[in-house]
Amino acid sequence: MTQEEGTPGSGTSGATSASHGFRLGLLVVLVLVLVGSLAWTGYLVATRTSSASGSLPERVGDVLSGEDAIAAQRERVMDVASQFMLRVNTYGPDDLAEDGTMPDYRERVGELITPAFRADFETQVGTAEQTVAQAQLGRECEVYGVGVSTMDADSATALVAGVFTNSYPGNGRRAGERVESEPAPFRVRISLVKIAGEWLVDDFAPVTGAGLSLDPSAAPGEPADPTAPPTDEAPEEQQ
Repeated sequence: MTQEEGTPGSGTSGATSASHGFRLGLLVVLVLVLVGSLAWTGYLVATRTSSASGSLPERVGDVLSGEDAIAAQRERVMDVASQFMLRVNTYGPDDLAEDGTMPDYRERVGELITPAFRADFETQVGTAEQTVAQAQLGRECEVYGVGVSTMDADSATALVAGVFTNSYPGNGRRAGERVESEPAPFRVRISLVKIAGEWLVDDFAPVTGAGLSLDPSAAPGEPADPTAPPTDEAPEEQQ
């Protein structure tokens, strides 16, 4: 007898194929779900790791950048204050022009001071120029230390200490030489302001102690004048 369609043997084979197809489809769905879950988990982990490892260093970097910027500003304030004292107290006969003025000296100092302070400087620098022209006075300066006592966004105060030394032409056996006076110490407080992003000196004053003025441009015991040199004559030659 031949087996016809619909017989028990034929039905069993079809059921088996259907079962295999169902399990295969289920396996594919589970794999897709697992892959999607792993991808989503990886995304979350990557996002959180990036946030944890990126945000904190970024915030720390911002703080460090801010501290570095402040330190850089302090360094600039100290540099300008130091350079100002060196420039205002360094001049001599070599700076004289034919008209008896010291234009290069004026310009060197003027580069570091505010327009308001430069107006005061220009009114007083003539005294130094006259002394250089008449007595051939020379002056050199050395800065020993500088620090910042106060500073905000656009103003600062610096303290500068050092010495300056005057010199005059020698006479007699020392003719042709420069005779130096005793070094005069100074300690000054310098006020600076920030104009168009640049620190400039706006004023300065001696820091006094024990009744003695330590103005950088006047020898101890002499009247304080921000730009005028001392009025003493060249030291007499020792016999």
